[in-house]
Amino acid sequence: MEQRVSLITIGAEDPEAAARFYEALGWRRTDSPDGVIVFDLIGQTLGLYSLTALAEEIGVGVETLGRGAMTLSHNCRSKEGVAELLQAAEAAGAEILKPASDVFWGGHHGYFRAPDGTIWEVAFNPYSALAPDGAFRWNGY
Repeated sequence: MEQRVSLITIGAEDPEAAARFYEALGWRRTDSPDGVIVFDLIGQTLGLYSLTALAEEIGVGVETLGRGAMTLSHNCRSKEGVAELLQAAEAAGAEILKPASDVFWGGHHGYFRAPDGTIWEVAFNPYSALAPDGAFRWNGY
């Protein structure tokens, strides 16, 4: 297995409502088959899929999904960008779980819950500068 994540699929109660949230943050949809809403990311794709359909596809009950602790992270180019993005997310309908704050190791981050329930970390890591195209590089490599 190559060391990468290619597709992140979020099972949402209302995929269209979830998509409107991401569009309010400035993301643009990519053409996709019916039943899945897709946003191309840098080197990855985010798919929004009906929670019921996802459970059916996997072969488990809906109650089984959504129990795993998971966060998605978005790194910003500056410390100030963290608060700006948290504010934009809140304006788009997110719940702020943790406001932008300094982290003991020198970073800066906050958390929000998207209307579909997905928890996002918004962070600035001075030791892991983003590539010019926005790709995250652990320790800046």
